[in-house]
Amino acid sequence: MERGGSIYIMTNKGNTTLYIGVTSDLKSRVWEHKNKVYPNSFTSRYNLFKLVYFENFTTIEEAIGREKQLKRWHREWKYNLIKEMNPEMVDLSESWEDPETSSG
Repeated sequence: MERGGSIYIMTNKGNTTLYIGVTSDLKSRVWEHKNKVYPNSFTSRYNLFKLVYFENFTTIEEAIGREKQLKRWHREWKYNLIKEMNPEMVDLSESWEDPETSSG
């Protein structure tokens, strides 16, 4: 069975630092970042709690390929990509239910 995947970009309050990640469960992974489940991680140390961009893929391998591509991009290109989808750079996960308390 193939499992899909997502790439995502997190940032801080001032939108000055970006983190690009890949996951097979976007909602749970974003929850982990917001709740600093891994306190020594890059996102925890730099307070990256806003989900400003994501893409979903049919397979995790496709997502990993896209993550590697985006990590090679210039900073300006990454911001341009984000602003195409999310011009105000708002937290796209704000309306999501908490995966720790939702029933399904």
